[in-house]
Amino acid sequence: MAESRPVLDIVAPFLNEAQSASAFAALLDKLEAEVSQRFGMEVHKILVDDGSSDNGAERFSQALSGSWEIVRLSRNFGKEVAVLAGLDQSRGDMALVMDADLQHSMDTSLKMIAELVENPDIDVVYAQNDRREASWRRSQLAKLFYSLINSSQRFDIPENAGDFRVMRGAVVRALTSLRDKRRFNKGLFAWAGFRQKAIAYSPENRVTGKSKWSRLNLIAFSLEGFTSFSVIPLRIISLSGMLAALAGIFYGAKVFFEVLFYGIAVPGYPSLMVAVVLLGGLNLTLLGLIGEYVWVTLSESKDRPVYIVRDVVRGVSDRPPGASGA
Repeated sequence: MAESRPVLDIVAPFLNEAQSASAFAALLDKLEAEVSQRFGMEVHKILVDDGSSDNGAERFSQALSGSWEIVRLSRNFGKEVAVLAGLDQSRGDMALVMDADLQHSMDTSLKMIAELVENPDIDVVYAQNDRREASWRRSQLAKLFYSLINSSQRFDIPENAGDFRVMRGAVVRALTSLRDKRRFNKGLFAWAGFRQKAIAYSPENRVTGKSKWSRLNLIAFSLEGFTSFSVIPLRIISLSGMLAALAGIFYGAKVFFEVLFYGIAVPGYPSLMVAVVLLGGLNLTLLGLIGEYVWVTLSESKDRPVYIVRDVVRGVSDRPPGASGA
């Protein structure tokens, strides 16, 4: 019997990417040909429709060739969950996670695959955005975010590293065993461990459409990371509360001695309002932050599935699950 070739699963979540379907399918065809020729691997494509409102799934099903499947979720669960849905379908020896918006290039994908194939001691190769186009303010905020979130961990979340990466099957199975409902993939990839290597890259420009990440979404995503992987915000607020209490004690002692020894009248309304507003603001901030952590705890405690699959559409040449690398 002929020995089966190793299999590379390409996992690509998408949301309203009908305009880029043909171009992305063509990129996958070229990538499949290169992977087959250079590494002797079979390629299986797993696309995840994260509740698109356009006809993206239909466009992809018409454009894809070879071995493929499209997992359609019942609604929009978010990219982090869509990546998990794709990895759940992976049965290959390796899995490459990339976006369907054409910003993740074939050249970088091949470099990562080559690193994993040629170095058996490495389990994960991830692409790290060099951020050459980022503004100074944005780069400084990113450095502050990563320095804070990594300050209380036994592992480091690499800066400017996203989902664009290639992993061995053992890593995929470890990641799919983590069923966090509020997912922060940057942290989960780092928490899982394994031997990882970074490759610098610059994202390609979007060919069509626009980014789904607004500034508000990025802020919410950062808060998701803090509440999932760091206790630093709580400690900062607690320290602020302690400093405010100490300031109040010293100020009270000052007022007491001024009245006792110098007969100076206690300042009235202005100083009182400043103290009330300051302490009230600190208390509300602390309560809001605690509420975020409580909400995360409540979400994780509910016995709900991470996502719901509407249906799965497969190509005619699809391999049976578990054919290789299971």
